Formats: sequence, structure tokens, C-alpha cells
Amino acid sequence: EVQLVESGGGLVQPGGSLRLSCAAPGFTFRFYSMSWVRQAPGKGLEWVSSIYGGSGSTTYADSVKGRFTISRDDAKNMVYLQMNSLKPEDTAVYYCTTGARVGYSAPRTQGTQVTVSS
Repeated sequence: EVQLVESGGGLVQPGGSLRLSCAAPGFTFRFYSMSWVRQAPGKGLEWVSSIYGGSGSTTYADSVKGRFTISRDDAKNMVYLQMNSLKPEDTAVYYCTTGARVGYSAPRTQGTQVTVSS
């Protein structure tokens, strides 16, 4: 079973930045596509971004395009989400998961809370 650990969330003012990290030890990471998804209070899961194994190509939800950047370090089995120009509507629990935009795995971790508020 793949084990993932997210970190880097917190409280930030509108317009601020955060960098989320996801550690993915113990599996052949470089072949996997990885995604970030989020869940805002009272809402369902929302796909945010994916980065593909091998090619490293990326894709983003329209709501975060131009503000968020996903990246990976295959040598360290790490995935990152750099979030800039944060908005209150970005407030959510963020989860790292395997898979791409279509067919990502349901998160099994606690995620990391991001709160954007003044």
C-alpha cells in the first residue's frame, strides 16, 4: 500500500503563498502520476493539479491555473505544490494522491489544512 504524508499547510493572508510537500516513501515513485486534490468545508473533493510520471507534464484546474505550480523530485520521492496569490476560496484540506486528473485514488491521509483569511 502506498503511504503518503502531506505537510506545509497553515494560515495565510489573501495574496500570500504556501508550499505544500508530499512525501511518498517506499514505492517506485517515478513511474506514478501524482495529484493534489482539496476539500473545502461542506464540499466534495476537488481535483487541483496533476504531474505525470516519466514526462513530468503538468495540468491544472482552471481555478488555480497561473497561481499554483506542481512539481516533483523523483530522487527524493517528493511532490510539491507551490501556491501563490492565495484566495479565501482556496481554503481547504489539501491531499496528495496517486493517479492523474481522471482516476486518481481516493485520499487516505489526513491531508494538510490551508486557511486563507485576513
